[in-house]
Amino acid sequence: MDLAGKVALITGAASGMGAATAREFAAAGGHVVIVDLNAGLARNVAAEMGVQEPIIGDVSDSAFCRRAVEMTLKRHGRLDILVNCAGIIFRADAQGTSDENWRRVMAVNVDGVFFMSRAAIGQMKKQGSGVIVNFGSIWGGVGAAGVAAYCASKGAVLNLTRAMALDHARDGIRINAVCPGEVNTPMLASGRPSPPTPEDLKKLGETMVPMGRLADPVEIARVVLFLVSDAASYMTGSLVTVDAGYTAR
Repeated sequence: MDLAGKVALITGAASGMGAATAREFAAAGGHVVIVDLNAGLARNVAAEMGVQEPIIGDVSDSAFCRRAVEMTLKRHGRLDILVNCAGIIFRADAQGTSDENWRRVMAVNVDGVFFMSRAAIGQMKKQGSGVIVNFGSIWGGVGAAGVAAYCASKGAVLNLTRAMALDHARDGIRINAVCPGEVNTPMLASGRPSPPTPEDLKKLGETMVPMGRLADPVEIARVVLFLVSDAASYMTGSLVTVDAGYTAR
């Protein structure tokens, strides 16, 4: 896949699937702009990749999202690709989810996708082209116990993806979502009563996933790379599941 000359803004790019996506895009020749709330991790990834200083801030803030797009345009003069990977999880059922927990999950996972997409679409319309990939989840299409807010937020992301794709199909802007299954990332290990060991995570993959293992973040990133490439030129409004057969059951 060739992204030579393409400018890509990637949120949540300091770790996990976001960082893997940034590396794949750079390897394909793209100009990558890293956006994340964690300044230390973001700067480490940017230094490792040899890209410009990351843009640090919270995607739940609409003003920050506008600034991130403006800074990208100032640096590169255009914006071809937006990947909305930033996300958080809170592990609880409805009764165990406080107002604050609920609002924070929705603010990052849903508001962040909306605000960043809204800011990017304006520029993409001017250019007459652009691609957005939103990170959904298998839990946006099927339920899971103990993650009520997360499931609700990812369901919203999937339908927002469809709606925006229809709104902008004639503007030269393609908008799709990738829906990962169980991926070996810091988020998978977070929010649990005790941190899982590598052996715990191995057993999780063996017992829960039809292929018998967790995904490596790069396996998701390669699907995102396909979605933003010209090879996916007839895809918009699609929800692409990458889950080793989990939801086939």
